[in-house]
Amino acid sequence: MLRITVQEGARTQTIKLEGKVVGPWVEELNHTWHSLASSVGSKKLQLDLSAVAFIDSRGRQLLREIYQKTNASFLTDSPLTRYFAEDAMHQSEKDGEKGV
Repeated sequence: MLRITVQEGARTQTIKLEGKVVGPWVEELNHTWHSLASSVGSKKLQLDLSAVAFIDSRGRQLLREIYQKTNASFLTDSPLTRYFAEDAMHQSEKDGEKGV
């Protein structure tokens, strides 16, 4: 199960994820992200992973895609959530070096 909450701030827009980003929930996050993409504008996008328990390979790929397109920042609070954030950021940098 995954809960997705969108929080609007003056300068930031935050997508808060709670639970597991797996299976059909990856598509739900993708849908949420695409519905927000045009409204982010000059705001900084944040992905709050603090309450995430697990992210499967498709979910990690989606985080990389969001990071590549927005340079989003990640909010984390544990070694596991930091791992998911770093994986998205570092893999995106490697993809950029390869010209992918």
